[in-house]
Amino acid sequence: MADYDVIVIGAGNGGLTAGAQLSARGARVLVLEQHNLPGGFASSFVRGRFEFEPSLHELCDVGPAGDKGGVRKLLEDDLGVEVDFVRVPEAYRMILTTENLDVTMPFGIEEFADAVDGYVPGSRAAVRSYLDLCREVLDALNYLGASKGNPDKKVLLKQHGNFLRTAPYTVEEVTARFGIPEQAKKILYAYWCYIGIPVSRMSFTLWSAMLYKYLATGGYIPRYRSHEMSAAIEERVLKNGGRIEYNTRVDKILVEQGKVTGVETSHGERFSTSHVICNASPTVAYNRLVFPKSEVPRTAYRQVNARTHGSSAFVVYLGLDASPEDLGLMDYSYFIYEHMDIDRLYASFSDLCDPRVQATVCLNRAVPDCSPPGTTIMSFTILYRPGVWDRVAPEDYVSVKRKVADRLIRNFEQAMHVSLRGRIEEIEIATPQTFARYTGSFAGGVYGYEPEPWDSIIPRMMCMQDELYIEGLRFAGGNAFRTYGYSSSLLSGQTVALLTLRDMGVV
Repeated sequence: MADYDVIVIGAGNGGLTAGAQLSARGARVLVLEQHNLPGGFASSFVRGRFEFEPSLHELCDVGPAGDKGGVRKLLEDDLGVEVDFVRVPEAYRMILTTENLDVTMPFGIEEFADAVDGYVPGSRAAVRSYLDLCREVLDALNYLGASKGNPDKKVLLKQHGNFLRTAPYTVEEVTARFGIPEQAKKILYAYWCYIGIPVSRMSFTLWSAMLYKYLATGGYIPRYRSHEMSAAIEERVLKNGGRIEYNTRVDKILVEQGKVTGVETSHGERFSTSHVICNASPTVAYNRLVFPKSEVPRTAYRQVNARTHGSSAFVVYLGLDASPEDLGLMDYSYFIYEHMDIDRLYASFSDLCDPRVQATVCLNRAVPDCSPPGTTIMSFTILYRPGVWDRVAPEDYVSVKRKVADRLIRNFEQAMHVSLRGRIEEIEIATPQTFARYTGSFAGGVYGYEPEPWDSIIPRMMCMQDELYIEGLRFAGGNAFRTYGYSSSLLSGQTVALLTLRDMGVV
């Protein structure tokens, strides 16, 4: 008998939900995590009297308790996990610094369409039709999920025709058919950096589902940082009888004749199993983990080499000794762009010291008591393409990251006409190198493979079985079939767990 029915590599979002789902069904599960805490990016850290959120801005597909989205259903109904979710107050505030555009957008489909029309008169009908199409795509995705991989082709053709028609196209190609005024499109595209590639290459299927989920049900965060969610799922794994080992890095996925036989850890321990769920990327698994290397098929290398790795992040965390009101901060979420030529903005992710994009959060506007009275927690995020920070010499690392951080804070101050630097009590700066060291992600990536139409959620779903290059090895998390993001990673863990149970003959 094997030591474990399933071994999960990594206690990130996907790995934890996989472990919880498997252990709930009675499988003997071992989760191995190289860090000393669960969650991966879903964690928290303390500096002085502030507890910071490392990476989460907001979750989509949570919804209120009376109208649950997929994430809330997964956690509460399927796994029995309770998280104190808080709805963020507005969709976003977006400022284009060179175009004199400053808009604050609400959640709600009708409210959002009305707000766009208020800024760009005459745009409402086109925007509303566009959002109707987004809803159709989301309905189709929900149907595919409910069909458990066996959809009725007649139902797809009859009820979800627009989903099939738009699936091969980019956001830009589909949006162009609606005649939405250019100024309204700029407002509509504010969320593009959450997916992190230009709309000229972004899958419309993925974009439309994300956009509609946010606008229809709102954005949510755990009250006590994303670590609250990770800790709650960890507790469920353990209560179900699963085992989690921290400070334990997996060095080898052991394979014989095309089949998983076990893993070997950094401590030299070997555990036998026929099923591994890997929360690391296929790039890492095939290049670093599978042993011996001769067991990796050439087609597996071709697959990962054909994909484009997503960006990593640079984040400045500030603890300020003044309240949001005193600082003049009235919103939770800010997108500050130099302009809305998205291809040029994406290209700037390769420019080390000239940030032209930032997604900034004032946590207190959603959770007023997240820091001591009279203080504020903020985070400033910009994306970088893989390898950009590799160009920084070790002796220049500290000075360069401080220079970029100062530029980000200055850009925010100038766009918002506020002053922050004189009120900084605590500051921490994370670069792509930080995220690589902390999580082990490839090139410090916070996103998985870029979701272009040929490599987005639908093609990945269709190819899941064909891409089982090693029997018993499946993937969860941001590099899996649902693509990246907190919500997608959580839900991917459940799906892959159920597929693994099916492989085992349990379901």
